[in-house]
Amino acid sequence: MTDIPRLILARDSAVHGASAKDLARQAKSGVLHRVRRGVYVERASWAALKPWEQYRLRVSAAAETFESRTVFARQSAASVHGIPTIGSHSVCALTFRNDGGRSRAGVVRHFADPAGVEIRKVDGLLVTDRLRTVLDLAAHTPFVEAVVPVDHILKRDRERGFPALGKEELLAAAEGRYSAAAMRRIHAVVSFANPLSGSAGESYSRALMHAAGFEPPILQQEFRDQRGLIGYTDFYWKKARLVGEFDGFAKYQKEEYLNGMTPAEAVVKEKEREDRIRATGCGVSRWVWRELMDPARLEKKLLAAGVPRRPARSAL
Repeated sequence: MTDIPRLILARDSAVHGASAKDLARQAKSGVLHRVRRGVYVERASWAALKPWEQYRLRVSAAAETFESRTVFARQSAASVHGIPTIGSHSVCALTFRNDGGRSRAGVVRHFADPAGVEIRKVDGLLVTDRLRTVLDLAAHTPFVEAVVPVDHILKRDRERGFPALGKEELLAAAEGRYSAAAMRRIHAVVSFANPLSGSAGESYSRALMHAAGFEPPILQQEFRDQRGLIGYTDFYWKKARLVGEFDGFAKYQKEEYLNGMTPAEAVVKEKEREDRIRATGCGVSRWVWRELMDPARLEKKLLAAGVPRRPARSAL
């Protein structure tokens, strides 16, 4: 995200005409939101941001408060690169001193050998390059979360003009940079990753399904009827004749998905699409972010819909 709200810095009182005490009073009264010590933003602007956009703003706020050179990493670098991540995170940066890493002023620092770090300047911030950022996430975050950024980087990023990366390229870049345990985690995530995943929500859904022991679905299955192409489904279990669909907000809000329709028209069109799929003899199960944030709830929904479990390895 590059169009972030303007940050109001207490140190720039001569510019905006308000002292640090004035800004603190405005935050207390609800006019401003305090992002971190000495950094504020208009409360209405903050409230309008999605959670991941608020996190991106926190990274920029941290960058404004450090006087020494700071390289952001992991989820923080991902947010700057526009790579999706899952969950709530601290701001992350690197330290090149092998003292076990340290945290200061709300920023978690992780040690990295400077010889293995490619640094980029993006939107005025220093960050690890896209490849290193995603590998760090695969190495150091839970499997179900790490799948999301790896799926993303395997696809072309049309918005930012980045080409798709191959699995071989990822694994080759990881060699010699991580411990044996971290390499096992990287291999597991990269092996599972799939560029056919259409969104962060779809990637996270698929990872949660795998962790819960469900049979892997077919991605982007084409459906047709006598009228022609119905569309492509997020997930499909052929033996169960079951379609799974993740409903993110983008489908009904972003112009690139609406194609000139109003959100209400998009909802009606999606309902018609689902009815046509059901008419082919398939069941349809849908879920939203709320279920993804409660994996047990998603598991119960999938079981009720009839999604099959994976057979035990000894039964193959």
